[in-house]
Amino acid sequence: QVQLVESGGGLVQAGGSLRLSCAASGRTFSNYAMGWFRQAPGKEREFVAAISRSGISTYYAYSVKGRFTISRDNAKNTGYLQMTSLKPEDTAVYYCAATWTRSSMYFSSSSDYAYWGQGTQVTVSS
Repeated sequence: QVQLVESGGGLVQAGGSLRLSCAASGRTFSNYAMGWFRQAPGKEREFVAAISRSGISTYYAYSVKGRFTISRDNAKNTGYLQMTSLKPEDTAVYYCAATWTRSSMYFSSSSDYAYWGQGTQVTVSS
């Protein structure tokens, strides 16, 4: 199995930027599709972005498209979520997730993912 550790969260003003990292260990990271999800207080966990195992294919939630960029460096066993033009409604705990796959697909449902990090808090002030 693979272990995931997120970092890079924090407090930022509206309009600012943050880059989240997801460090993977335990298995060959390039065999896993990866995704980012978030959960705000009192709300359900929601999909943010997904990337295929090679990094060629990506997919975004409508609410973050054009502002967030998902990427990965398989040589470093690390995934990233670059967040720009942050809004107060982006405030949430952000989780990275991974799932083993032979395909070139990405996955946008939380039920598709077997492995999760512990989460990192992102707070955007107005």
